[in-house]
Amino acid sequence: MKVKTTKKLLNEHDLLTHSTMQKVSSHVQRRDGDWVMNTVLVEGQDIPFKYKRRKLYKSLKGACVDMIYYPDTETIAGMDFPFMRVVKINLS
Repeated sequence: MKVKTTKKLLNEHDLLTHSTMQKVSSHVQRRDGDWVMNTVLVEGQDIPFKYKRRKLYKSLKGACVDMIYYPDTETIAGMDFPFMRVVKINLS
């Protein structure tokens, strides 16, 4: 599998945002079938950042991370809730 560089991803997709050195204030992991859904809250942001992995991951609470993400919404009970869909997340 070929991994694209951050610069190439950002050039190809206009909606992507790259944030560095973001401090994680909360990290929740929950099983969803074969996947583990992760929700991260970042200091200074009111919107959750979501991504999925195949396995549980160590808690990111208190860590600084670099993320590439784009805005998205999910509809629950007829109401739209905005969130950021994470494409790539790394420890800073």
